[in-house]
Amino acid sequence: MFNWAKQQMANVVGTEEPIYGPSAVQSVAEQAKTKPYTELKREDLKWAAMVSTCVETQSFYLTADSGHAALAQVIYSNVAGLRTTCQFNTKIFYPAAEKKQYLWSSDPLSNVDFSDDKVNFYADNVAVELNDDGTTYSIKSMTNPQSIVNLSVTRTAPGFVVGEDGKTNFGTDLADPWGTMRHAFWPRAKCEGTILTKDGPIDFKGVTMFVHALQGMKPHHAAAKWDFVNFQGPEYSAVMMEYTTPPSYGSTRVNVGGIAKDGEIIAAGSSNSATHTQSKEDAQNDWPEPEAVKFVWSGQTKDGKSVDAVLEGPLDERLDRVDVMAEVPGFVKAIVASAVGTKPYIYQYSPHTPISLSLKIGDEETVAQGTLFSEATFISA
Repeated sequence: MFNWAKQQMANVVGTEEPIYGPSAVQSVAEQAKTKPYTELKREDLKWAAMVSTCVETQSFYLTADSGHAALAQVIYSNVAGLRTTCQFNTKIFYPAAEKKQYLWSSDPLSNVDFSDDKVNFYADNVAVELNDDGTTYSIKSMTNPQSIVNLSVTRTAPGFVVGEDGKTNFGTDLADPWGTMRHAFWPRAKCEGTILTKDGPIDFKGVTMFVHALQGMKPHHAAAKWDFVNFQGPEYSAVMMEYTTPPSYGSTRVNVGGIAKDGEIIAAGSSNSATHTQSKEDAQNDWPEPEAVKFVWSGQTKDGKSVDAVLEGPLDERLDRVDVMAEVPGFVKAIVASAVGTKPYIYQYSPHTPISLSLKIGDEETVAQGTLFSEATFISA
């Protein structure tokens, strides 16, 4: 009971959490031992829209045939059950040849609402809707005149969560957890539509990955660092999300990810890893900025063939370094501002040259070319 009280105090006023240890984390990897992944149904993409502390997002990572890349994202946040705020974000990265600075837009939303089944999201000048058969999202936003969004994203492979329900739970009584983390993926999808900027429309015909993420607790209590991987090639897609909890939860590493091709998930689960094979100290904040990486996926096909994949190499010059406390909406800032030792930065990368995914399925080996977008996030030591 005392631990529970301390946790509630930490949630409300940002105090440092006590050391609970790894026993206070029930990783989704436990579920994955008996069921590596579950394919998504439409109802699995409902918004939780919690009335307690949380950050929930739907994020679409776009890779256009034109060489542009972009993020379109809805954020729902609640601070200690006292205030709920939502935001619509877009970020456009231009092809290297254009030598243009990225375009970032972030706007607070008003009159937020959901469909009766909690699948569709609405606000003034924003609608994110999933069609009845659960295969296509429509994303429309007129919240910012410099990036008017009109996109359609259709999955070309099944979506998945790792394990039965995708959840890692936090708490000293795991039958009644005080926090949760969940990621639901569409690893492979196609996109049509445009983002209209002041310079005209950008055609985002191409490929997309989608992730619906729920951090059902303070973000800096759930994770101290993150790695995100989105590889998209003509034949294969590979996605991964790995986070390491703070010492309060035993610096436990949790990884969810999978590999897909058109029409099927090849393998998905938690037996993956993200490693920074080379890094340098960032003089601005002392974080070890990655310079080269190695991402590894391991699993089985539905018919029992082993699946192993490796993506490794240099990251090239970063696309951006995001000082989260300087750029995020005020409501997220309020969640982490009082936390001692919290200095979140996100490093974003997309190597300009094609990168290779070495894939072995059973006895068959192949090397797939594609594009990589990755993020390394550092929150607390």
